[in-house]
Amino acid sequence: MPERVEAQSRQIADTESVVRSCTPGDLEHVAQLAARLVREHHAMDPARFFIFDRVEEGYAAYLGEELKNKRAVVVVAALAGSIVGYAYGRIEPRDWNMLRERCGVLHDVYVDESARRRGVAERLVEEMVRRLGSLGAPRVILMTAVQNLAAQQLFGRLGFRTTMHEMTRECAPAQPDRD
Repeated sequence: MPERVEAQSRQIADTESVVRSCTPGDLEHVAQLAARLVREHHAMDPARFFIFDRVEEGYAAYLGEELKNKRAVVVVAALAGSIVGYAYGRIEPRDWNMLRERCGVLHDVYVDESARRRGVAERLVEEMVRRLGSLGAPRVILMTAVQNLAAQQLFGRLGFRTTMHEMTRECAPAQPDRD
């Protein structure tokens, strides 16, 4: 199915994107974009970011359930009627381990390569912040891959500040019990 999204992407006119709520009918296209995001993260650091079989199907099912969740927001960006990006976030409760109050968390934002540098990601993020705020979020938190400098610059321009740096280290393989 990714060929279908890529074919649509090549036909996109240079117009302004429209950001709207995701519908069940959008899930096939959104899942294709989400699968690209998963594969990109996995390629950056396979030990940190897991991958699974049938990513598109898994994401379509997961986001389909999230469309019913009153604390979740899924929006899509369309150019000339073709979906070229999506964002997913939700209200998360207080987390004692993270020392984080209840807030909005932007979990995913992804824009097809053919539609980048047209303000699509900015519109998706701004709409996500607006919608999470309307659900009562006092702030929105996100994480981005350390290698994704373009995303970090975008988020900085949109008013996000760095508050944490995740660091990862692999453990030594477990030793078998000798008893």
